[in-house]
Amino acid sequence: MDKLKVGAYGRVSTDKADQVNSLESQRKYFREYIQAHENWSLVNIYYDEGISGTQTKNRTGFNRMIEDALHGQIDLILTKEVSRFARNTVDTLSYTRKLKAAGVGVVFTIDNIDTRDCDGELRLTIMASIAQEESRKTSERVKWGQKRRMEQGVVFGRDLLGYTVKNGKLFVNEEEAKIVRAIFFKYTEEGKGTTVIARELLEEGLRPKRMQRWSNTVILRALRNEKYVGDLCQKKTITPDYLTHNKKYNHGEEEMVYIRDHHQPIIDRDLWERTQAELEKRSPSDEQKLKHCNRYWCSGKLCCGLCGSHYVSRTKMLKDGVQYKAWRCHEAAYFGHKKEQGGETVGCDNSSINDRALLSCMKYVIGSIKVNYVSFKDEIINEIKAVQGYSVCGLNPIRKQMEELRAKKRKMIDLALEGTLSKEDLCDQGKWYDEQIRDLEAALETAEQEDMIRERQIAATEGFIDALNEIMRFDEDSCEIYRSVLDRMVISGNVVDIYLKRLPFAVRLTIRSFGRRENYTTEVLKMEILNVQ
Repeated sequence: MDKLKVGAYGRVSTDKADQVNSLESQRKYFREYIQAHENWSLVNIYYDEGISGTQTKNRTGFNRMIEDALHGQIDLILTKEVSRFARNTVDTLSYTRKLKAAGVGVVFTIDNIDTRDCDGELRLTIMASIAQEESRKTSERVKWGQKRRMEQGVVFGRDLLGYTVKNGKLFVNEEEAKIVRAIFFKYTEEGKGTTVIARELLEEGLRPKRMQRWSNTVILRALRNEKYVGDLCQKKTITPDYLTHNKKYNHGEEEMVYIRDHHQPIIDRDLWERTQAELEKRSPSDEQKLKHCNRYWCSGKLCCGLCGSHYVSRTKMLKDGVQYKAWRCHEAAYFGHKKEQGGETVGCDNSSINDRALLSCMKYVIGSIKVNYVSFKDEIINEIKAVQGYSVCGLNPIRKQMEELRAKKRKMIDLALEGTLSKEDLCDQGKWYDEQIRDLEAALETAEQEDMIRERQIAATEGFIDALNEIMRFDEDSCEIYRSVLDRMVISGNVVDIYLKRLPFAVRLTIRSFGRRENYTTEVLKMEILNVQ
């Protein structure tokens, strides 16, 4: 007789020493438990350290165990408690049902639950709900305790530029503090912009904390950080859902904790207040932001094919009064050609491109789509027909079969009550009906999933036709039209990849531009269709 292949799972939610000892105790417990059963064979003891049980995506040991079980390497899984398996009720039931469908049982030894038993799922649901509720209460207690400690001045977080965090206190790092003072001085006293400051710091060989390079965003974050004036603001980010643990910025959902004059400052309060006033003065109004956003038809949609940076506009007035407008890779615009600077690679060798060249590319692509409209549309319609005609087992026949089997099972029970059917035959026949119904349930689930996928595919392809019809309605060339249909452009020298919204393909143009001012011309040398699905 073949031995039952048994796997075990243990988990601790922190990686502290006492919890590591707890994990070792769990391993010993499982080895002894399995050895006590002669017909059991230990496959592996899976475990996770320092991982919460409220979600499974980061639990590598758990996921490896499930994968092995579904591939037939495990017949039975042992774990001590439901809370060790998962604290999320949905995850607990989802995984145990999936395992049961694959013929794998789960035994919770301390909770005395075996998913192979008739009432196993009922008792498991109750225990999983209790485990999830305990997790919620623990989360609330931890958050309450953290806020009390924050109010007492305990610092939660990691080191930052100019400060080291140790035992919940901030200590000035004098070497880095010099950089902080330089940033505030350059911005407020010398009137320099954040991008200029970032470039100067890079040229001086100074490095930011944990960042690959200085940027205007890093500089702005430093200028707005209240810690540099000696104040402490905590709960800037919150974790609203104890199950997902996803953090988000606190926009008033929870009260922040602000303590004035909490620790040794790096800059004085006068400089801090003048800096905040200067930031407010230089910040564009909402109206200006909207105006800038709508200023150019392709703003935010141009990407460098060499380094991945976005393109920025460069406009200048020529001597004859003609305005020249072009676009250049951000890296190339601020750092020039690609080179090593301050121990880092900066700059880009991609060339700039004239705005008129981009307009010519868009005009060419829109015109090509109009010319090939019928063939494009026919191709997409054929895709829809292929998806609709994809042969799978229909949902209604499966449901009908399941109902017929359940009716037969009910009739069989009536026969047993009348004494026509023996208890042994009732048990055997009942098991057979249950197996058939389980197989049909699995087939029904698969068919429903395939049906949903087909519906999404059909909806997507119909959306492609809508996009083509929208383009066909454009009878004139205008920046507003191009803005509405353009998703993005990727520029690599004289090669431009154009992605239009909702279409399953992109257009690659190889171009050549020549001439100046009113004689400026862009010629398309080659056009290719790229499949982006």
